[in-house]
Amino acid sequence: MKISKATIEHIFSIMEIISHAQKYLAALEIDQWQNGYPNEATILNDINHKETYLVQNNNNEIMATAMFSVRPEPTYVTIQGQWLTNQDATYGVIHRMAVHNDFRNQGLAKFIFESCENYLKEQNIPSMRIDTHQDNKRMQQLLTKIGYSPCGIIFLTDGNNRLAYEKLLI
Repeated sequence: MKISKATIEHIFSIMEIISHAQKYLAALEIDQWQNGYPNEATILNDINHKETYLVQNNNNEIMATAMFSVRPEPTYVTIQGQWLTNQDATYGVIHRMAVHNDFRNQGLAKFIFESCENYLKEQNIPSMRIDTHQDNKRMQQLLTKIGYSPCGIIFLTDGNNRLAYEKLLI
């Protein structure tokens, strides 16, 4: 497997994977990504910021996608709880992670986390932060398994809340 930055040419494949994830979450009765988010405009913005990544196998099939950034996340400024690092610290963040139906349960989410964490370590960035829906128990279990600590609750711009996690890397 390899991870690389997506380009505009990948938008159809990314949106297909996002659609798979939306249907998967709905089937699990998780009210996450059920309101048209993330939409094509969101993904195009991520691509334009060079923050959308793809995981591909040796046949160059796109297996998964995620947004990864080291820009401050506005919804992380206020937290009911406390981050592990100082509020002003630089950190990485992963959003919009989705796996193609054909490649589910192959460790792709863990591979994405490890790849992004390794980049942060190389850049001496002390931590990774992420948030997830309160009903997304599978993501919560994965986060705990790979060393993320629950830090509290953050609020999205639409007022919905998410469980916030952080992992110290250096």
